Amino acid sequence: MNPTLLSGLNPEQRAAVELPAQSALILAGAGSGKTRVLTTRIAYLISTGQVSPHCILAVTFTNKAAKEMVTRLSAMLPINTRGMWIGTFHGLCNRMLRAHYREANLPQTFQILDSGDQLSAIKRLMKAMNVDDEKYPPREMQNFISGRKEEGLRAHEVEAYDPYTRRKVEVFAEYDAQCQREGVVDFSELLLRCYELLSRNAALREHYQERFKHILVDEFQDTNPLQYRWLKLLAGQNNALFAVGDDDQSIYAFRGANVGNMQELLRDFHVENVIKLEQNYRSHGNILEAANALIQNNRNRLGKNLWTDADKGEQIRVYEAGTDVDEAAFIVDEIKQLNREGVRLSEMALLYRSNAQSRVLEHSLVSGGLSYRVYGGLRFFERQEIKHTMAYLRLMENTDDDNALLRIINFPTRGIGARSIEQLQESAKMNNTTLWDAAARAGGKVTAFVGLIESLRNGTQNLPLPEIVEHVLQHSGLVTHYETEKASVSKRREAEERLENLNELINSATLFVHENEDDSLTAFLTHATLESGEHQAGDSEDALHLMTVHSAKGLEFHTVFITGLEESLFPHQNSIDNGDLDEERRLMYVAITRARRRLYLTFAQSRMLHGQTHYSTASSFLRELPEELLHWLTPRVSARKTFHTSAYETSSYAKAFAASPAAPIPHVSPDSIWRIGQRVFHQKFGEGVVTDTEGGGSDGRVQVNFKRAGSKWLALEYAKLTAI
Repeated sequence: MNPTLLSGLNPEQRAAVELPAQSALILAGAGSGKTRVLTTRIAYLISTGQVSPHCILAVTFTNKAAKEMVTRLSAMLPINTRGMWIGTFHGLCNRMLRAHYREANLPQTFQILDSGDQLSAIKRLMKAMNVDDEKYPPREMQNFISGRKEEGLRAHEVEAYDPYTRRKVEVFAEYDAQCQREGVVDFSELLLRCYELLSRNAALREHYQERFKHILVDEFQDTNPLQYRWLKLLAGQNNALFAVGDDDQSIYAFRGANVGNMQELLRDFHVENVIKLEQNYRSHGNILEAANALIQNNRNRLGKNLWTDADKGEQIRVYEAGTDVDEAAFIVDEIKQLNREGVRLSEMALLYRSNAQSRVLEHSLVSGGLSYRVYGGLRFFERQEIKHTMAYLRLMENTDDDNALLRIINFPTRGIGARSIEQLQESAKMNNTTLWDAAARAGGKVTAFVGLIESLRNGTQNLPLPEIVEHVLQHSGLVTHYETEKASVSKRREAEERLENLNELINSATLFVHENEDDSLTAFLTHATLESGEHQAGDSEDALHLMTVHSAKGLEFHTVFITGLEESLFPHQNSIDNGDLDEERRLMYVAITRARRRLYLTFAQSRMLHGQTHYSTASSFLRELPEELLHWLTPRVSARKTFHTSAYETSSYAKAFAASPAAPIPHVSPDSIWRIGQRVFHQKFGEGVVTDTEGGGSDGRVQVNFKRAGSKWLALEYAKLTAI
């Protein structure tokens, strides 16, 4: 073994790497070096002769993480990593299905539908089945189908207790039949089909169980029930499952992630080794203390406490604004000051719970002349011109792919109208064939389109992959179409960008050939689909990052602003209504632990959302942070009444308030116990927010905006309101 392999590991990290060949759970806190532990564990197993490289199965959640793992392994050991099974759940299942396509009842060149193409296929099917798309919205139908598959269910296994659900199940069944007929699979199908293959084929299951003696999983807290069942099948009774995860960072329940899988793992695999990685290498002490204090309010945690060798650092800055516009203006001023002090814009991030919050932030940044980038915009393979090109390539490879045909049959425009396409679909349905077979018999302009695809197929025989892509771009009419659009002043810039992207697609194909043993068109099409969810780096300009907290997971910055910390916004109202704030609290925990040196928490008394002004109270999460960790930048009456009231008089915040000039405060009558923005409850009208007060005592009135009953004026004498 390389003597430097374990150097630099702390005692807990080293203990995890050197564990015996048994199943284990590594509870890895934020910034604790989990990726290093995972890759070093693989290198350790190989270098000590416990396993050969091709007997390792390592699962990640993004292609980026898988590539990083391979790169690190290559630097640690002189091994060929190409034969190793390291990738995402979808990527590994795709690999297994490609190797055993006959046993899986799939064509050799089966294609993968991305989310957009899956939705198109569902819309097409619903139209053919005369399903009301208002009563059954296609995206809702898509979520229903994908959700059931991720639970490991086929249509005949879904229990339908009412006619509404029965109709959805019927569409589910027909959708599966349509995909089978066309030789395509969606993302959820990849995992389900692979699970079913291993479940029913004992010889194949035993083969992979014998091969993969060590299975390592990253971000285990994000696994869904079917992914866990797939892992259990592969692990069998004798193999070691090495799971790395953090239950405090489980924030993807809306995608089907089940944090309970961690507890299931402990029981199902009789795990004796639970190692906690608690030393944080990212953040200063005060930030970690705040995160620890917050997350301790959650139930059913496995439990850990982050700590650091670094100093405590600065207090967390808290700012209360009158409006969301004021909040954004404050943030812009702070960013400019930090930038003048030497903090690069790219080292700062603005986080928000909802995408709707970004508008006012972006407006202020533009007004302030600050460069910014919204993290998570359109990815390369999701751009219109790229999807058109990929559709040509997909149809050339598999003429049964109806989605690909529908995307390009009249793009660029070739005079095939909507009615012609409807007739084509009717013919295919009547004869139980694919659209391609129907098109071959259609005649006219449709026949010309069929001839074009055949010409592209013939013209690219035996060409290298990059030349295939280039040939299709030139002869499909796509390049000509966008060159023509360049002549229009209004479309020139957009057309130029699209042409640049098409050129980049050729570059992507060239790079793919250099990096992969299998450089076939089928492999490239699979690569493009699996890569469509990955973030593509922007230009090199120093720019601020804007993103949702969900998007921020896995990232870190010198300075982080967590904005919109108001009740019903963060935590979200849905979680409040459900009476379960655990995942929202984990989301806040993730947000806090993105900061290395400086952290701002901001909120506003009123906010414009969806075209309406909403009056707010500060997030309950702020009350869960120790007062001594906070530095209040805005001494306001509303904040004084909301936070740590009993300790107010002796707090540093109170002293700052006494020493500071009077700050503007909401209008409150001297005789009124209610303040604007305060949340209240009325026995008849329910929950509401105070929006105005008038007078005091028996003659006073208070205006409350109730969720269910709307805005009402109530006499103070008879209001019978209760503060929330």
